[in-house]
Amino acid sequence: MVLLDEALARFVAGSATPPDVVQRDLAAATAEAFPDLVGMQVSAEQGALLTLLARVTAARLIIEVGTFTGYSTLCLARGLAPGGRVVACEIDPKPLEIARSHWERAGIADRIDVRLGDAKETLRALPLDEPVDLAFVDADKAGYPDYVTELRRRLSPRGLIVLDNMLWGGKVLDEEQVHSDPDTGALARLGAQLAADEQLVSVLLPLRDGITLVCPRP
Repeated sequence: MVLLDEALARFVAGSATPPDVVQRDLAAATAEAFPDLVGMQVSAEQGALLTLLARVTAARLIIEVGTFTGYSTLCLARGLAPGGRVVACEIDPKPLEIARSHWERAGIADRIDVRLGDAKETLRALPLDEPVDLAFVDADKAGYPDYVTELRRRLSPRGLIVLDNMLWGGKVLDEEQVHSDPDTGALARLGAQLAADEQLVSVLLPLRDGITLVCPRP
């Protein structure tokens, strides 16, 4: 859900680096194959932000929790430092058919390591001595606190965690939703906990449905 009005949303989207032909084709293929789930795919401006963040962090190891058809994965992989890789955690193999074909077209398939299964188990199995430079979380919202816990244990001193949908269509302001809906409650509580954590620096960007950036405090 876009919380800006339509005109401002178009202006923000138009102010970002536009998607290339592979990204446009991937977005179109997603809309055709999963018309009811197309909102799960990041927007073009979010994708541009992910590439930018991967580059400015000089990321060599990126963890993605929630891959879907791989648009965000493609954007992250394009920002990797030489020799880097993206570990993409996804529970559903079907959307990956679209993802892999477009990763091949983009020439970045060899930088992506797909891990099928429960992302919590995947994260727990990652070595503690291999620092994560950048993590992008866009999966089941009730699972966010567990994902953040596992990622923090592995985050490099200059690492960054990126959390999507932290505004959750504005429902995080609805006290009834916060108390009755597990997803809304998890996001609202996590946002407050991250902001209050003295070991972290956290900021919520009102881009699309809200993106929170978290890094260790210097």
